[in-house]
Amino acid sequence: MHEKASLGALGEELACGYLRQHGYTIRDRNWRSGRTEIDIIAENSEFIVFVEVKSRSAGYQVHPAEAVNVPKQRTIIFAASNYIQRNGIAREARFDIITVIFDDPVPGIDHIENAFYPTL
Repeated sequence: MHEKASLGALGEELACGYLRQHGYTIRDRNWRSGRTEIDIIAENSEFIVFVEVKSRSAGYQVHPAEAVNVPKQRTIIFAASNYIQRNGIAREARFDIITVIFDDPVPGIDHIENAFYPTL
């Protein structure tokens, strides 16, 4: 597996573990709607949560959350809408970003709740 892909897969695995530890249930991983993939779809007692995971090794130039730009947000929101319709979800949606920074000895995880919002 390519180093970047394995870093991303490990970051998603750590993000799932983090979410579970904080009371979330993981509904889906790497769910696709057309060409768009949602990394993690989770839920808690209030929300269905669509999570974009960004992983980087130490020494990154730009914070990983900044990679989730407006065009990327739009594609995630569109895919989330498809997921909600296909699965008959009645709860409020939330869009989060989890960043995983691989730095010795322990990776740093940052959970940004409500990182972006769908616009009308």
